[in-house]
Amino acid sequence: MEDVLTHAARYECATCGHEWAREAAPEAPEAEEVEAARVVKDANGNVLVDGDSVTLIKDLKLKGSSEVLKQGTKVKGIRLVDGDHEIDCKIDGSSIALKACFVKKA
Repeated sequence: MEDVLTHAARYECATCGHEWAREAAPEAPEAEEVEAARVVKDANGNVLVDGDSVTLIKDLKLKGSSEVLKQGTKVKGIRLVDGDHEIDCKIDGSSIALKACFVKKA
């Protein structure tokens, strides 16, 4: 993500304000095992993978803008990423990060 703020003991998402602790060094074998076992599910419990199409299940306000993403907006070709906002996608030509709990598999 491009909007992550780095603090002494934590990271912070500049978009939503979510904070999480800094993790151990990336070379740690436990971190690799956690990433391999990570599964991203939509609001209905369906497993999402890169390239899926999803639909928004509620209106979402974009922070720092007056724009609203409307319920029912279909997003094609998602990309799963690490972090609190699991989905990276493009909507109307703008790159957006979404939480999986606000989408359903199309």
